[in-house]
Amino acid sequence: MGEHSMKSWDGTEIFYRSWQRGLAKGQAVILFHGGHEHSGRFQDLIERLDLRQVSFFAWDARGHGRSAGKRGYARHFHDFIRDADGFIQHVSTRYKIPIENMAFLGHSVGSVIIATWLHDYARQIRGAILSSPAFQVKLYVPFALPLLRVWQRLQPDSFVSSYVKPGFLTHDKEEADSRRSDPLISPRISVRVLTSLFDTANRVINGAHSITAPVLCFSAGSDWVVQRKAQEIFFNRLGSQAKAFQVYPGFFHEVLHEKNRHLPILQAKQFIETVFSIAHENPPITPVIDGNEELYANLSRPLSWFNPEKYKYGIVKVALRSLGCLSEGIRKAWAAGFDAGQTLDYVYENKARGWSFVGRAIDRLYLNTPGWRLIRQRNTHLQTLLHTAINKIRQDGRSTHIVDLACGQGNYILKVLENIRDPQVTAVCRDIEAAELNKGNLTAQLRGIRNISFEKGDAFNAAMITALKPSPDIVIASGLYELYDDNQALQQSLSAIYQVLNEGGYFIYTNQPYHPQLELIARTLVNRNQQPWVMRLRSQMEINLLVRQAGFKINQLLMDDQGVFTVTIAEKKSDRQWLPPRLFHAQAVNSV
Repeated sequence: MGEHSMKSWDGTEIFYRSWQRGLAKGQAVILFHGGHEHSGRFQDLIERLDLRQVSFFAWDARGHGRSAGKRGYARHFHDFIRDADGFIQHVSTRYKIPIENMAFLGHSVGSVIIATWLHDYARQIRGAILSSPAFQVKLYVPFALPLLRVWQRLQPDSFVSSYVKPGFLTHDKEEADSRRSDPLISPRISVRVLTSLFDTANRVINGAHSITAPVLCFSAGSDWVVQRKAQEIFFNRLGSQAKAFQVYPGFFHEVLHEKNRHLPILQAKQFIETVFSIAHENPPITPVIDGNEELYANLSRPLSWFNPEKYKYGIVKVALRSLGCLSEGIRKAWAAGFDAGQTLDYVYENKARGWSFVGRAIDRLYLNTPGWRLIRQRNTHLQTLLHTAINKIRQDGRSTHIVDLACGQGNYILKVLENIRDPQVTAVCRDIEAAELNKGNLTAQLRGIRNISFEKGDAFNAAMITALKPSPDIVIASGLYELYDDNQALQQSLSAIYQVLNEGGYFIYTNQPYHPQLELIARTLVNRNQQPWVMRLRSQMEINLLVRQAGFKINQLLMDDQGVFTVTIAEKKSDRQWLPPRLFHAQAVNSV
């Protein structure tokens, strides 16, 4: 066993262990421990699995074991997911093991980390074993979750301690005693982690159709820690063609540390051997797997007059049309469309305006709605990846030419060019709205930015894209594909982008896999054509498959904590190492 460490996305030191027995075959199993635990707890499991052709890697999550960070603390559960992606990429790069040659095994909270990573990052893997996944933690105090949310608002960095004693986690007395005396196990967990775990788990359960890798799920028959119902809902919604759900009657939560653990361990071994023995195939893009096409169609249809929801949304729409227009942002959005470029520019500016203090207060509420707050985070992520791509091209001694296919006024590109101040970095901003382009051009002139031009263009016209001269080094499609339902149009656009992009160039694109107010927006707001604003959600798996089919290699994804918006960078060259940027900020249910 080896002991190592790595720096995560925010500089946090992450400790991990390795059991390197199968490097010749280039196969690995990545292990994620449960809450309060650490990687050393997997030693017994690895010995019992006895897989000599496979390497194992297990981390101590931030705030756990020997990793840095306040014990049991993270700012948000999604920080663990960012850490996990960095850890997986680190193992892949350092030990030369492709991610598609990895399988994953997690326990409890570790299982939720794996499921969330698969859902959010849509990587191709061999398979995943989820032991007692903590999709819904049992909280025995009435109204515990809403009370925890209130407590978090009053005391943001508060903690709670585990209520479950070792004797209720396993029937194995030696294991219980070992856990009780282990100095690396901490009973504390941050309230931030607990509440955001619930939110993230609900989002992943609802989007489980986008997970297509083979999955084996273990459920404890007498689990004092987590609810089985949530596990079953997740399993039934999985898009995996190869999946199994195994209930072990009488087992406590620690399925892999129980008295009869040889049963699940044998099943885990057989699963791992099987997934490494079969060829890996991409899943087809179908409504059955993606699950969002029907949702889009339903939201596009008016509600029945007999549906009370129609009147609820009608009242909201009337309020926004009347009282809401005291807000300058809402008033402008009704005129231009809530998805229009000038609406987004107002949101990015983030300055409340309106008629009197009432209008300004409404405008502040409007600007702080989840979608607008997170779209500003998307803008930050977009600039981060654009800076990174520019710097990598400049390191090669090349000039850099950028094309944004649907830029609006191009304010974020103007900001990037202003920060870089390099005449060797040039940009073309395209859009179908001439008025927006004229405003962007005027802004560039007033700010003295000469290395940018604005021209009309259609992001779905393949001939217009392939005719771009000079050929771009970076192409950007931001806030574009989310507005359109037709995957065939996307494929034509992506194919043209790949064709025109210089070798070694980068494609940066955004996606929207989820939105907490999707139906509210569809029933009450309008788009730039003054039609109901129905957004087309695409799972990250769906958009990534479309991008891969065009020929790109996907390098890095950035996402907000709530999983609403993603920004991804892909490359037109397959043999180049990508260094991610630093961020600041089905089978029936069985029983044994």
